[in-house]
Parts: sequence; C-alpha cells; structure tokens
Amino acid sequence: MKKLSELLAKIPYTLVKGSLDTDVCDIIYDSRKVVKDCAFLCISGTTVDAHKFIPDAVAKGASVIIVEKDVEVEGDVTVVKVESARQALAFLAAAHFDYPAEKLTTIGLTGTKGKTTTTYMVEAILKHAGKKVGVIGTIGAVVDGKQYKTNNTTPESYEVQYLMSEMVKAGCEYMVMEVSSQGLMMNRVDGFDFDYGVFTNLSPDHIGPNEHSSFEEYLYYKSLLFQRCKVGFFNADDKNFDQMLTGHTCEVKTFGFAQNADLRASNDELFAQDGELGIKFDLSGDINGPMIVNIPGKFSVYNALVALSISNALGVPVEDMQAALKVIKVKGRVEIVPISKDFTILIDYAHNAMSMESILETLREYNPGRLISLFGCGGNRSKLRRYEMGETSGKMADLSIITADNNRMEAIQDILADIKIGLAKTDGKFVEIEDRTDAIHYAIDNAKKGDIIALLGKGHEEYIDELGSKRFYSERQVIEEYAKEKGMI
Repeated sequence: MKKLSELLAKIPYTLVKGSLDTDVCDIIYDSRKVVKDCAFLCISGTTVDAHKFIPDAVAKGASVIIVEKDVEVEGDVTVVKVESARQALAFLAAAHFDYPAEKLTTIGLTGTKGKTTTTYMVEAILKHAGKKVGVIGTIGAVVDGKQYKTNNTTPESYEVQYLMSEMVKAGCEYMVMEVSSQGLMMNRVDGFDFDYGVFTNLSPDHIGPNEHSSFEEYLYYKSLLFQRCKVGFFNADDKNFDQMLTGHTCEVKTFGFAQNADLRASNDELFAQDGELGIKFDLSGDINGPMIVNIPGKFSVYNALVALSISNALGVPVEDMQAALKVIKVKGRVEIVPISKDFTILIDYAHNAMSMESILETLREYNPGRLISLFGCGGNRSKLRRYEMGETSGKMADLSIITADNNRMEAIQDILADIKIGLAKTDGKFVEIEDRTDAIHYAIDNAKKGDIIALLGKGHEEYIDELGSKRFYSERQVIEEYAKEKGMI
C-alpha cells in the first residue's frame, strides 16, 4: 500500500474530493481488473472512454478515481483530476514500483530498422562481460533469462515500470529496450529518463490510420527520445540525422562510416564459411581494431556500431565486445540454423515486400549457388502484400517455395493463389507446398552445395495462427529435428 500523496508526488493534479491520505494498493486502467482499494485511472481512448466505467469501479471497491474530464462521481471515494491520464499513468506506475529506473542503467533504441537485433547485440556483449541485463522489445521481455510476453514493441507504461522492477529484483544492472514512435507518442516511457538513447535509422513506416498522420510526425515522435536521455548515439550516415537532432537536450555521440563519426567503420568485407555468413570490418575513433559479426549483411555493421558505442560508454573491454559479436545470434532475425557446411538455412521475420527485398538483396551479395525463398502470407490482411511479396520473390530468388503462414480465418489455397498473381509478373521458378513443415523438408532435401535458403515471415514467432486458434510451431525445431532424422547433425 502507498498513500495517494506519494503516488502523485511528481505530477500536477487537482484534488476534486476526498483525501490524499487514502491508501492505494495498485494502479488499474482496465475496469475489468479493478480490485478493492486500487486507484482506477480513466484513459480516454480512441475507441473506449474509461470514464463511463467509473460507477462500476466504485462498486468494485476502488478507493481512488483519477480522471481527465469533469465528471460527477458518487460514493465515498477520492477523486483526482489530471491533465493527461496516459502521462499520469507513467508517473503513478513509477512511484508505485519505487522508481526502478533509478536503480538501473537504462538504454533506449529508436529507429525504423534494426532495433530488435541491436538490442540483443547489446545484451549479448553485456552478458559476455558478466553483467545481468533486462530487455524489452518486439520479441517480448527477457529479465535475466526469464521470458515475459508483451503486447507491443514498447509496452504500456505500467508494464514498463513493472518489468523494470522485476529486473531490479533479479539483480539486473542494465535495461535495454526498443522505444517505438507510438510508445513515445502515447507516453509509455514517461516517468523516467534514459541514461542512453540511440537513433538507428529512419524510413517511412507506421504512417496511416491509428498510427502517424505523416512522416514528419513519425520523425518528431522519434526525436523526443533525445529530450529524454543523457547521452544520445546517432547514425551519422542517415539522411535524417540533422532533423533527429532538433530539440535535443542530450550529449551527442555519432557512429557510421562517415569520417567525422566518433566511432567509424571501414574496410567492411562479407564472408561465408561452412554454411555460416557474416561480415568483417575495422573500427577507428572511440574504439580501434578489427571486428567480426556473425550476422550477414552491411546493416549488421550499423547494428554492431550501436552496440559497440554503448558498450564502450559503459566501460566494457573490447575483448568482450569482439568475443560476443563473433558468435551472436538473434532469434528470428537473419538467424542461421547450422545443420550443414554445404548450404545455409536461416530464419527471418521479413513479412512484407520491403523487408523481403532487403533480406534477399543482402543474401544475394554472398553469391550463393541458388537463393531460395520460402514464405507465405498472413490471412485476413491486405491482398496487396501477397501480390507484392510474390513479385519480389519471383524477381530476386532463384526458387520460391510458397507455403502456409498465419492463414487465420482464410483458406491457405486462397492466399497462395494471391501470391501466384505476383509471381506471374516474373519468370521466377516456384513450387507450391501447402504444409509449412513439408515445405521446409523439401527445401532441405533439395538443397545443393552453396545454396542459401531463407525461411521468411515467421521469424521469432513460435506459433501458427490457423482457423481462429494458435498452435505451437517452431521453424528452428522443425529444421533441427529433420536434420537429426537425416543424420546431418
């Protein structure tokens, strides 16, 4: 229990009625979860206005009602009015969990691409250096090895504060998280400042209904991170670098291939060996020496530069950075599953034409014998995505294997028919195998020396959503079990 006055210590408010001496057991913003002696906070959402559930919350025993509108509240209950319920939630949650961010070194990464991979690179380096780390992002949250499911890349502020408190309890020293533009816009990371902020890159994304109205708005919300951190690391090679600096209040550090970057990469060279793919490069500036990253593509250099910049600022020895990146794997992000020295098979989350083009372009640079793309498309989603992915794979892959993904409530045959409309615009070869496991087996059975096989769309997901229900499904497990069955590993 905390006194209401303690919870409100860092936000402006008006006491409408009742007492600030009221005891509060928890902060609840979902009326279905109201419990006795909680504070019920009313968020005016885009589809539901929680103010209409106040009588229900009072009836369930809420001791405090926090509103952002002038409303009449019946009953023996304390009522507080705030300017923004979302912002208030972040500060109330921080107080409720005893300000966990103050007990951690906090690192936030924002940008369009690479946040997930980069976050796990930072974690890998810090863990190699013997540190305990918590991670929050697209794949969920990990607290000292324990997995937590999350609904958004950047969860609601209460959840962020809860996860950080779990990190403190677990003895973590560091928290690394992906900070989305939506998260910044919706006050999910209010209530604390980051020690370090990172700008990876920026390209048009999340623009449309219920997201951002324009690229300018998208950029603006991304840039807010740098008014909320002490030190900011920026990609000096990105064309939006100068705009991302607008309004910044942090110390500025840079990384990239640019000659004036604080941490510079040069002499980048792709390598392929025994079914593994990666990239080598040299470092100069804040760190000097060679680096090898066990993830393919030039973008891996940029991701590594972020992780290296942060690790250097935290005083991690270069030897730990080198050792960690040499063996790094990120779940579902260009993740190679080593089953053969003759060919490469990997898993990636690419699930639209733009991300498919990016990964296939990257893999083509390794001059494979054949580049094989295995993919499907989600049901109950835009048909345009299916046409575009079919066309992209037809143009860029030597062979497309089209198969099931999360077909949801649609027939797999209908989805594959749409993909084939895109494929028909090309002269690309393809085979159609409805069952995804059968498709993976086919790819392995027919692999030739030097092939690169890319399983696209599922990535880190460990389920298939089919006809309204989700069942466990791990591509990694399918690959490894079949390789064992064939005596390959």
